[in-house]
Amino acid sequence: MTETAYTPPAVWTWDKANGGQFANINRPIAGATHDKDLPVGTHPLQLYSLATPNGQKVTILLEELLALGHSGADYDAWLIRIGEGDQFGSGFVAVNPNSKIPALLDRSGPTPIRIFESGAILMHLAEKFAAFLPTETAARAECLSWLFWQMGSAPYLGGGFGHFYAYVPIKIEYAIDRFAMEVKRELDVLDRRLAETEYLGGAIYTIADIAVWPWYGNLVLGQAYNAGEFLQVQDYKHVQRWAAAIAARPAVQRGRMVNRITGDPAEQLHERHDARDFDTRTQDKLAPADPAAA
Repeated sequence: MTETAYTPPAVWTWDKANGGQFANINRPIAGATHDKDLPVGTHPLQLYSLATPNGQKVTILLEELLALGHSGADYDAWLIRIGEGDQFGSGFVAVNPNSKIPALLDRSGPTPIRIFESGAILMHLAEKFAAFLPTETAARAECLSWLFWQMGSAPYLGGGFGHFYAYVPIKIEYAIDRFAMEVKRELDVLDRRLAETEYLGGAIYTIADIAVWPWYGNLVLGQAYNAGEFLQVQDYKHVQRWAAAIAARPAVQRGRMVNRITGDPAEQLHERHDARDFDTRTQDKLAPADPAAA
């Protein structure tokens, strides 16, 4: 299919037929579409998510916390199938009015606390367990700057480049060029930073790395949108080094399995409710990261 000229009308109207691959879940209004309560398990933390890059951030951090011995970080992971509209159920909307995964309900205190948006969840958990977030002022500022860099930059990679390169029903040269240029600029930003330091925040591994890796680490390891050759990701040597090191961490490998619904079924863990869930899965069977878009 080729590009055709388009003149926007005076008033935009919703045409479901133009939604492409995600037409069944995209809509211009918020709120619940149906009544459905969320399940609640026995652990202090209840996670409602899917193993997209945003979802992987939280499960990776939780597994890293458990690896450090923080038993209070044990969690129940409930699968939210966003392709089927689970995020529009009334229970999920009550936890996240924006109807996006991940969403977390912290039931460790007398009153449950809802946390939505992945960056907010990472900060909540890092502060709760005093881990993966520096306390010294300058180091904390650097870490949080890179954390929020990811929040502002990844939409250009996922909703921008990924959507127009991999998912849109019509290939639009202008859109692909526009977002490919921006993603390559972002990779250069990361590469220059990682030429100076081992991790994004400095010498230690933090929630900044945990936030950025599922998006840009997956990308440079050739596991996102089948776009490695197109973007020449091998040119970003320092990002490559950083991405490979994080991918080798056992907690990262475990976190990537939780609520995963693609690939070898033996490498998926649709819902995690106990550390024993991993007993039958060895690390050498773990597959590369998914190129999920949200």
